[in-house]
Amino acid sequence: MTSHFFAVLLLATAGFGTAAHAEGKLGTLPHGRYVCELPGDAAGLASRPVDKAWFEITNASTYVTETGKGTYLLSGDDVVFTRGPMRGARFERVSPKRLQRTNLEGEFAKMRCVRTGSSR
Repeated sequence: MTSHFFAVLLLATAGFGTAAHAEGKLGTLPHGRYVCELPGDAAGLASRPVDKAWFEITNASTYVTETGKGTYLLSGDDVVFTRGPMRGARFERVSPKRLQRTNLEGEFAKMRCVRTGSSR
């Protein structure tokens, strides 16, 4: 599942440039680990974690994943990962602790990442 996730991530972001168009107030996300998941269903779990899909906001506009580190831009409620292993990934901040992925299709289209705690 991990290799499938990163393959989908790369394919989904290949057509998107990394130039971010700032249309809101610039800011940073709260430091801490964000774990990515898919919604569950009424008959089972409320959410289904996506294996090895996490990142940690560590300092200002920087993040780290299992495969490296990079930078992101927060403009208003739009988050764009501009460098590193998540380059091209786009999210919308829908609450102080939750980001909704906005540029994926198929199985991962409803992926969200939830802040689970502060940095170590």
